Amino acid sequence: MLLSIVLFLPLVGAIALSFVPDDRSAKLTALVASAAAFVASLVLVAQFDTGNPDLQLTVDAEWIPAIGASFALAVDGISLLLVVLTTFMTPLIILASWDHRDRVRGYLAAFLALETAVLGVFTATDLLLFYVFFEFSLVPMYLIIGMWGGANRRYAAVKFFLYTMLGGLLMLVGILYLFGQAGSFDYQAARELSLPVGTQRWLFLVFFAAFAIKVPLFPVHTWLPDAHTEAPTAGSVFLAAILLKLGGYGLLRFSLPLFPEATQEFVPWILALCVIGILYGAIVALMQKDVKKLVAYSSVAHMGFVVLGIFALNVTATSAGVVQMVNHGLSTGALFLLIGFLYERRHTRQIAAFSGLARRVPVMAGFWLVVTMSSLALPGLNGFVGEFPILLGTYQTVPWAAVLGAFGVVLAALYLLWAYQRMFHGPLEGADNEHTVDLKPREIGVLTPLVVLIVLIGVYPQPLYDAVVPSVERVLTEMGGDVAAAGDDVVRPLSDAGASR
Repeated sequence: MLLSIVLFLPLVGAIALSFVPDDRSAKLTALVASAAAFVASLVLVAQFDTGNPDLQLTVDAEWIPAIGASFALAVDGISLLLVVLTTFMTPLIILASWDHRDRVRGYLAAFLALETAVLGVFTATDLLLFYVFFEFSLVPMYLIIGMWGGANRRYAAVKFFLYTMLGGLLMLVGILYLFGQAGSFDYQAARELSLPVGTQRWLFLVFFAAFAIKVPLFPVHTWLPDAHTEAPTAGSVFLAAILLKLGGYGLLRFSLPLFPEATQEFVPWILALCVIGILYGAIVALMQKDVKKLVAYSSVAHMGFVVLGIFALNVTATSAGVVQMVNHGLSTGALFLLIGFLYERRHTRQIAAFSGLARRVPVMAGFWLVVTMSSLALPGLNGFVGEFPILLGTYQTVPWAAVLGAFGVVLAALYLLWAYQRMFHGPLEGADNEHTVDLKPREIGVLTPLVVLIVLIGVYPQPLYDAVVPSVERVLTEMGGDVAAAGDDVVRPLSDAGASR
């Protein structure tokens, strides 16, 4: 029951927006609905047993009994973190949009509907229900980009829609095949199927295509820079912080446990794509003149680390991949917020237009520095406790991928520090830089919870790993004993190390 409340509170808020009298009431309604979902998700956390690797807090009701589809929801440690990330970020996104004046009710309703769609993806345990939520998430984001985006918004929105719709249709073919074999859309029934390796191969590929596009993984990433560049600030934040996580979650929830033998066959190829994506994203980010596009390409690199961890098939690396999804959501979400706040003041994102800003906007410069250091995995901040264990765990099983991936960390330091140095230090030149004003109290209020979590997770990541590790161990154990054993040797030392940091 509680899961249903968390899931539908945002949608109820979206519907309620149709009945409010003015824009201010709409903003308050959206904020209350999203904040209520966050509070309900904290109750979910309180009721969750971190020592239990099974799906918990289940909801199971009839939906379409004629075809064996049910309204089935549940969470484990993997999905719980992403549910809380979603409900935590959405009120901040709405608060960041407080000055928005263009078709406010429709704008906020799109975000609340999108929140429900994403929560449905993270909690659905019926394959058809999962597919419905997965595809429904396209519609609000398409509208957010296409109706409230920049000059090339229609091109970016259509490109986003076509890429992700194609991936979803491929996955639907796989879901229908699994239904034919299992006789229902139940996730557990699909896990219990014994499929020939040849069948697993093509099923793995159609599911992988859908999730790789969503991550996005090189070379199906090209929709992301356009979508980020044209989306409004709140849209970019939701896209980077939450929507991209659907891909990583899908890989871990479906691709690995449903097709274990095919997964292990494709691992070398996928790790190669991850390494290429990490290096490619970082190198292209170095070449950007638009700071928003720079961060967009950095997401390609950072999400490459996430998939690298997942497909290392090692408890340490795979668990860290889940934690890094949360870390990326916080850090990159904060970066896009800062870029949006700066754009509202200057109406440009060209790095060359900024210089010496730290003298005029010291509070913004301080926030930007912390978030930048988090993104380049500085020890003591959240990025480090995600990326370092990914590389450590990957090195245990696939050393070459870890070594090459480590170069991505070096490149991240180059492009992030270069952009920060160019924009906030050096001589204060030009009237526009002279008259740039610092963050408002509301903007500080939006950023402060993010920075607090960035520091807290960096110092004490143990609660996140406590939630994730049992569920990851179960996934890898069911894939095969040898895979699980490879990670089992290093996961506990990581856990102990996290407690001491």
